[in-house]
Amino acid sequence: MKPAEKTVLAEHRRYLVDDLSGAVLDLGAGTGAIFPYFREAVADGRNITLFAIEPDPHMRRKAVERAHELGLDIEIESASAESLPFTDDSFDVVIASLVFCTIPDFDTALSEVARVLKPGGEFRFLEHVRGEGAVGVAHDVLAPAWHTVAGGCHLNRETHEIFRDDERFELVDYTRLENIPQVVPTVRGTLKRRREASLLSQLV
Repeated sequence: MKPAEKTVLAEHRRYLVDDLSGAVLDLGAGTGAIFPYFREAVADGRNITLFAIEPDPHMRRKAVERAHELGLDIEIESASAESLPFTDDSFDVVIASLVFCTIPDFDTALSEVARVLKPGGEFRFLEHVRGEGAVGVAHDVLAPAWHTVAGGCHLNRETHEIFRDDERFELVDYTRLENIPQVVPTVRGTLKRRREASLLSQLV
């Protein structure tokens, strides 16, 4: 991912941290790819309290090392997206950056996002999705093998449709990215947790 991080992904990661404030959760930190952008936000003097989860111990170790190198104050928990170790209404912003493709139980993870977000809080995402037409068919064919060799990644998940159709959230912003090769279509956006989301979460 290093070439992509230095070229096409940088502006989209900055989108995820734009005007951050309050309590922020990085959902699936990996090796800490977004941490330099968190550091920029903190350096701007914004009032931010940072948390992250990462279930993979090897990636989590690298994330801790990167945070230390950056002098970034962030609490990194060993937890899965399907079982977040935080109380209801804990966060002003939850960020998911190329992570929902690998989460085994997508629906439970999204319910957890709704649970830990404060009413009116934002869920910001950057995710690759199933392609359209012939590209989508190719994704369907390659998906089983890709899942095996790419760390459990679901190549043909229609993540964007699931996000946009979830009644617990209001769609604030959505963009299909054109500067990333369409063999791996990518979207970014922001959802806002509706104030009645707690009741809806109990019904799902």
